[in-house]
Amino acid sequence: MIQMNAPDIDNAQEIDLIELAKRLWSERKFLFKCCGIAVVVGLVVAFSIPKEYSTTVKLAPETSDPSKKMGNLGGLAAMAGINLNSTSGADAISPDLYPDVVSSIPFLLELFPVQVTNEEGDYSASLYDYMDDHQKSAWWSYVVQAPFKLLGVVKGLFSKEEPVSSGELTSFRLTKKQADVINALQQRISASVDKKTSVITVSVQMQDPLISANITQIVLEKLQGYITNYRTQKVKQDLEFTEKVFSEARESYYKAQRAYAAFEDANKNIISASYRTEQERLKNEMTLTFNVYNTLAQKLEQDKLRVQEQTPVYTIIQPATVPLKAASPKKPLILIGFVFLAIFGGIGYLFIEDLFKPKEETEVLEVE
Repeated sequence: MIQMNAPDIDNAQEIDLIELAKRLWSERKFLFKCCGIAVVVGLVVAFSIPKEYSTTVKLAPETSDPSKKMGNLGGLAAMAGINLNSTSGADAISPDLYPDVVSSIPFLLELFPVQVTNEEGDYSASLYDYMDDHQKSAWWSYVVQAPFKLLGVVKGLFSKEEPVSSGELTSFRLTKKQADVINALQQRISASVDKKTSVITVSVQMQDPLISANITQIVLEKLQGYITNYRTQKVKQDLEFTEKVFSEARESYYKAQRAYAAFEDANKNIISASYRTEQERLKNEMTLTFNVYNTLAQKLEQDKLRVQEQTPVYTIIQPATVPLKAASPKKPLILIGFVFLAIFGGIGYLFIEDLFKPKEETEVLEVE
């Protein structure tokens, strides 16, 4: 049995690498051809993919900071990915739910009637029509989708017609087109929250830069409105109830006041026990209704202040701006990827060719 020590193995590996380098150098023309073909294919692919423009905004909501109250524990929790701010306050929606809110069907349905205009100004329609009819795709997507569309047409001949929408947008029952637009918007509109700083980042990607910026601004405003409504919903209900009771108390006080005044005017210069009793009763009733009216007036002002206190204040860290450059496709990366793929593919082909060539020669010799 022949044993090879470590220096012999290193020499063999060095010889193999030298032979490999010689083999690749001898086939350099083949590899250059592969790279040239890859560049052409990469350019075709890169310029066939529609441009996508991305707009990003950053928003800092007003939140309490319990980490300051808890000392270093809040900082350690933030480093561990735990946001103590999200658990503070029973009436505050957790920032971790903001991405779910933005991608929810009711939230996206509110964007359907939003009017959008492209940068050239020659197209204006609702966001729903824009996403349904005015989206560009790469040429190979039509080739891939053609069999499925044909299958859908054939299937539609033997299936029931899709129910026509009543015109009202509702998340309870969507048509196929509406569901497709919702799915497309969920892929193009995203939100994230920094658990350490609670900064909200909203990103929108569209095929037109102006539409991308406009939709980003609208999504941000609707998200602010959603959070504000959630935070102030309870106190607004309390305010509405207080206003209703206050109006009733004011009317009761005015009624008691008029009754007391009318009784006094009708019974001037009359001194009797029944008169004094009725006078005292009306006066007490007027005083009682006034006390209720005065108490509710104070509570009404307090509820108004509570609504103002519960209304969050937002700070726009990074506003929406019209992007000047497309976010995708990244043509240099596509070209580099195709070139690397061609190089490794060519090298793999040469290895396979060398692997099977000796076997073929051996089989020929055995046949002879």
